[in-house]
Amino acid sequence: MIQNLLKIARDSHCTDVRACEEILHGAAEDQRSLIRAILDARVVDEAKFLRAVGGWLGIPWWEEAINSVAAPLREKIPARIALRHQIVPLRLENNTIWVGLYDPFDLVARQALGAALDQKIVYNMLTRTQILQALRQGYGIGAETFEALLEGRANDNDPDLRQETNVIDVDDSEASVVKFVNQILREALEQRATDIHCEPMADDLRIRYRIDGVLHEIPVPSNIRVLQASVISRLKVMARLDIAERRLPQDGRINLELDGQPIDVRVATIPSVTGESVSLRLLGQEKFTFDRLGLDSNSRHRIEHLLSLPNGIVLVTGPTGCGKSTSLYTFLSILNTRERRIVTVEDPVEYQLPGVIQIAVKPEINLTFATGLRSILRGDPNVIMVGEMRDRETAEIAIRGALTGHLVFSTLHTNDAIGGITRLLDMGIEPFLVGSSVRAFIAQRLVRVLCTRCKQPGEYSWEYFRKVGFAPDKDHIPYAAVGCHACRNTGFQGRAAIYEICMVSPRIQDMIVAGKAASALRAASVEEGMVPLRQYGWTKVYEGVTTIEEVARVTAAELEMAEE
Repeated sequence: MIQNLLKIARDSHCTDVRACEEILHGAAEDQRSLIRAILDARVVDEAKFLRAVGGWLGIPWWEEAINSVAAPLREKIPARIALRHQIVPLRLENNTIWVGLYDPFDLVARQALGAALDQKIVYNMLTRTQILQALRQGYGIGAETFEALLEGRANDNDPDLRQETNVIDVDDSEASVVKFVNQILREALEQRATDIHCEPMADDLRIRYRIDGVLHEIPVPSNIRVLQASVISRLKVMARLDIAERRLPQDGRINLELDGQPIDVRVATIPSVTGESVSLRLLGQEKFTFDRLGLDSNSRHRIEHLLSLPNGIVLVTGPTGCGKSTSLYTFLSILNTRERRIVTVEDPVEYQLPGVIQIAVKPEINLTFATGLRSILRGDPNVIMVGEMRDRETAEIAIRGALTGHLVFSTLHTNDAIGGITRLLDMGIEPFLVGSSVRAFIAQRLVRVLCTRCKQPGEYSWEYFRKVGFAPDKDHIPYAAVGCHACRNTGFQGRAAIYEICMVSPRIQDMIVAGKAASALRAASVEEGMVPLRQYGWTKVYEGVTTIEEVARVTAAELEMAEE
């Protein structure tokens, strides 16, 4: 058998034949699945390999598209069998059921299926990726555990609900609310989600993941509503919140561990008319480097110049979720040396940086940005980071720090770089203080990155190019999103930042003090080398990183302002 599989692997574009042989022999010695061992090692083309295995054994390949599992099929093959053995029901006709699998040597799966069904079974080969996606869509996340819970093996008063461990990579064989919640968390982390939203509805509990900045509703068991209270309570217990308080919003944190990697989770509950809604922000251990920001050479040179300054304010602007915190943490990581004392005041502290003194805002004890910043200035810092300039008092203290020899970083919620100037003036800051203390305004947005496996050249009309302001280049074909299994059929995988950097030069200082309009400030900044957000985004389109639609989506406000 090993020799036959090795020959099939060699014919299926095996990247390392010797490694493939070692994997097969090792799996045989350990009595593990040979097919699963090969697929886990990712040394073969999955579809070609499994199609060839099916041809060798005389098992037909299922050519029809599968997206989910219909209700009648779910009734025939319960979740505990389908998910445990990774087999998917495909079709039911008369007294015959068609079933898809990827490991035809799994006799345990065949025996379990034969014992559960009293019908003729026709096996078909599918890729493991297709099977897992169909099971996820058809049965829902954690369906096997949920099914066991409904059978009475656990209930809302399950003592497991209060387990203190937050390690979610333990293979717990017992069905419980704890395991069900852990499955939701693990799935979110594997899907690269940044947020999880558990939202009670009138007759259902909706769970959504935010992946690459876009919300995706995930499939869950159809009657999950019956365990809504248990799921919400488990999350509140993990975050050390009051499970009895359901009328007021609450905030907390969860420290998770997945495969030995710590994950910090911020939890917020919101009472609604249909029940408590829980939002979780997943924060991993990020590495903050210039390369991760994806700056072009001109922008990188400008930011390196800003980081070399001994004093002044650098403001990063943009809406919530545009990556401002990531940029600030990157700047601090680069400046974090033995010779510098760096102190921050944040709400909340999202990532802990070694060697940096970080203060978390606590309004209930009057520890605000302003009071925290005031104390920081008495602590002999070289570099200061203020999470957000929310009011005039905070801005004035930050300006005072910049004028007394400190390098200050902070954020503002504005649509573009020039909007940062207007925002400070609206707060009541004197124009001459803005011009003399602020060194730069950096606006940024996040665009989704095209999936490298499925992106294809796009077809656009000249009218569309004109409408969005894109100048086509014959040497750079704009790509479009298509969608495949690797990217959840979205066409995108990951995100990249686009920037707009307004350096406050002597000319811009004079215009600020003179009270010039934002349009005039913008025009002058462009003349001095500022690349507008949308123009910066077009460079990412030329490079094949993202699409025209993505850049247009995240820079809509900037374009409208420019047209005015």
